Amino acid sequence: MPPEVKEALLKRMSRIEGQVRGIKGMIDRDVYCDDILNQMSAVQSALKAVSRMLLDSHMKTCVLERLKEDDSEVVDEFLKTVSKLMK
Repeated sequence: MPPEVKEALLKRMSRIEGQVRGIKGMIDRDVYCDDILNQMSAVQSALKAVSRMLLDSHMKTCVLERLKEDDSEVVDEFLKTVSKLMK
């Protein structure tokens, strides 16, 4: 994984971690359910964005490298991963 991608992923995950802690605090403070649900939706969107970024990097680095080495198993592995992400 390129260092700049790793750094971006870690920053985003730290931000998400903070959002999740915030949601936990909202639940503890009995905040209005709709407000909590909106924050949960934001976290889910942020996680999906991180997944897309990682998937893009994975395709351009790991998958491409294995294809260059004639490792065709990587295609099935990649398709299985994409299928899981689409659930």
